[in-house]
Amino acid sequence: MNILLDNLLKQFLFILLFFSSALHAAQSLTPMPDKPLAPDFKLADMDGELRTLASYRGKPLIINFWATWCPPCRAELPSMNRGWNKIKDQGIAMLAVNVGEDEETIFMFTGDYPIEFDLLLDRSGDTIKEWPVKGLPTTFVLDPQGRIVYRAIGGREWDADSLLDKVRELKTPR
Repeated sequence: MNILLDNLLKQFLFILLFFSSALHAAQSLTPMPDKPLAPDFKLADMDGELRTLASYRGKPLIINFWATWCPPCRAELPSMNRGWNKIKDQGIAMLAVNVGEDEETIFMFTGDYPIEFDLLLDRSGDTIKEWPVKGLPTTFVLDPQGRIVYRAIGGREWDADSLLDKVRELKTPR
C-alpha cells in the first residue's frame, strides 16, 4: 500500500512540476538570435491612414499578429489592453496587426474586445509572410532601433510585470 501511495505521490509531483514549468514557459519571451532588423511595412489603420513600422522607431515596440477567429488571440487581447494601460505613458509602443480580415469584421470584434492601442490591417497577408511568425497569435518585442529582440508564440498575459519589465529594460541603451 505504501508503494502505491509513494508512486501516486511521485506521479502527482511530476504532473505538478510539468504544469508549473509549462505555465512559466507560457509567460516567457524567447530571445531572438542575432536580433534581426524587423521588416518594414506600410499598413492601413482602422481609419484608412497608412502607417509604417519605421514610424515607431526610437522606442521599444510590442507588435502582435492576430485574427478574430483565433481563440488564443481572443484570450490574449484583454491582457494586452491592460498591459497597454500600464505602459502607454512610459515611452513604449504597442501595435496589433490583424491578418487577413476586413474592417467590418474587426469593428464587430472590437465591440466585445476593445483594443485601445494602434490596430493595423494586413488584409492580404503579405506582411505576415515577411516576419518569423509560426502561428497566431505571435508577438514580437522590438528595441528602439527596430531589431527583433524577443518573440512569443501563443498567448501571454501582457499585463504581467515579468513580461513588461523585459520591454522596459529596452529603453536603457546597452
